Amino acid sequence: MEAILKYFTDFTPRQLEQFSLLEGLYKEWNEKINVISRKDIDHLYEKHVLHSLSIAAIFSFQPGMEVIDIGCGGGFPCVPLSILFPETTFNAVDSINKKLTVVKEVAAGAGITNIATRHTRAGDIKDQKFDVAISRAVAPLKDLLFWSKPILKKANPAKWGSKDGDLQVPSGLICLKGGDLAAEIHDSASKPKMWEISQLFKEPFFKEKYILQVN
Repeated sequence: MEAILKYFTDFTPRQLEQFSLLEGLYKEWNEKINVISRKDIDHLYEKHVLHSLSIAAIFSFQPGMEVIDIGCGGGFPCVPLSILFPETTFNAVDSINKKLTVVKEVAAGAGITNIATRHTRAGDIKDQKFDVAISRAVAPLKDLLFWSKPILKKANPAKWGSKDGDLQVPSGLICLKGGDLAAEIHDSASKPKMWEISQLFKEPFFKEKYILQVN
């Protein structure tokens, strides 16, 4: 918990309780269904929760927004973000159903009620559109854009009001990536906005990790 409390302090008592429950829940379910490497499970709050919350250091999700987490895996970044933004609906989508079992059980155990799970591929969704797409280390940017563009609503900043202090209202595709991204960005034929997470959080783990946004 110290890892996230170092950078985020404006939690309600309920949110503090929910974040504190994540470690036990993930350790319990990771023994049954492996979604986090054994070497990382003891660093859950830094390598998974805080990494997910880096998005919230830049963007403020608004009440009523519908967000899709493409290839959510065990629930990152959607589970931490759903705690921080309880009035936003996060749709956890993955093609591997057992990973969604972990998301559902962790959400139930932590009392998270604003996550919906869907066993499918993002590219197969035809009946729903979303305000924002998020993703972490799932696929090349080119693929993420291909999957997300048909299911994203046209950005309408006026609908969601102005910026929340220094935070931006999220839109388009927001993804967490690492390493040298030059070739990947070139292949995507896009010009994403980029933020270095090491400028937000000082832990060595975040070196060469980035937040990318494409509208």
